[in-house]
Amino acid sequence: MTPPKSDNFSCIALIPARSGSKRIKNKNIRLLSGHPLMAYSIQTAIDSRIFNHIVVSTDSREIGKIAKYYGAEVPFLRPIQYATDTSSDIEWVKYTLEKLENDGTKSDCFSILRPTSPFRQGETIKRAWEVFIADGKADSLRAVEKCRQHPAKMWIIKNKRMYPVMKNPDKSAIPWHSTPYQALPPIFAQNASLEIAWNYLPIKENSISGEKIMLFITEDFEGYDINDEKDWIYAEYLITRNRVKLPKIMQKPCNC
Repeated sequence: MTPPKSDNFSCIALIPARSGSKRIKNKNIRLLSGHPLMAYSIQTAIDSRIFNHIVVSTDSREIGKIAKYYGAEVPFLRPIQYATDTSSDIEWVKYTLEKLENDGTKSDCFSILRPTSPFRQGETIKRAWEVFIADGKADSLRAVEKCRQHPAKMWIIKNKRMYPVMKNPDKSAIPWHSTPYQALPPIFAQNASLEIAWNYLPIKENSISGEKIMLFITEDFEGYDINDEKDWIYAEYLITRNRVKLPKIMQKPCNC
């Protein structure tokens, strides 16, 4: 399928916040600067002013209650089979969009805003939305940033020997694994800050992103992702040193 033509598309924000996180216990509702981590993604979605609905997908009534306090909708809980450590995005996204549509909540697009990116701003999402719609041909958009560890300096191990993941196609030149980072081909790594795609992809094609994936380069710490305790500690450091800005939340801290 090809993207639909219109001057007024609707978009739903999907914020995944299942319970049972392993690397950081209760990550989505752990307090960061006084508010649950999840609250910053909800506030960012509100600040962007582009979403018809902001839906938190969770399997937890406790997380759902907190999400509603901060302004999100939790029309139903995510089935347990779509909320395991190994559950893929396509499972919960397709389930959510189909159930929303069956319940009368329709949209053209969806955007995944993961709670682990608290420094993303409303303007970040708005900027991504505008370039996605202006493109008109992309199946989806995904946030990326220039990689810090270049895959040309990574290795595959076989029988106690190392083989480079990427090789310089010019065999007469210096191998890429011995080349300075600045001289290597630019490589971008996806981050978890945002994705935008057309609803028909998961519903009709069983895909999150399709084949025509548009890049969106995040700036500064917009794409910073909290995955483990070390990431959390550094996030707190950045906040205390005023190196980053969190979305401004007007509500008092939740006593849910």
